[in-house]
Amino acid sequence: MEVKIDTKEKFTVVTPVKPELTANIAAEIANSCTAQLQKEVKNVVLNLSEVSNVEATAAEALTELQQKFYENNASFVICCLQQAVEDALEKMELLELLNITPTESEAWDIVQMEEIERELLDGDDMEFDNHA
Repeated sequence: MEVKIDTKEKFTVVTPVKPELTANIAAEIANSCTAQLQKEVKNVVLNLSEVSNVEATAAEALTELQQKFYENNASFVICCLQQAVEDALEKMELLELLNITPTESEAWDIVQMEEIERELLDGDDMEFDNHA
């Protein structure tokens, strides 16, 4: 397996263990992460601390994966980017599209905030439906 998976209370950390993030590894990450959407703990933090190079197709796959998570009311946050990976994503014009934090701790904060936001939005919807 090309990734390490660590399940926490509110999210799962997926960490690729090779320095090159290829299309094949991105597909494996997508499969692992998509499986999380069927579980109680759906949120994923992708820790890229070990990755020093990313292929364009892999970066595009991560962008699509993030979108899939948000469509399914789950968080997908990327953390711990090396400068070379950040620069590559910037050149591909994908950096601004991705939810990226400097550290895993900050990624956890984002997940918590998004969970609260979803709860509030769900609560608003129910309240609105009751008054309609």
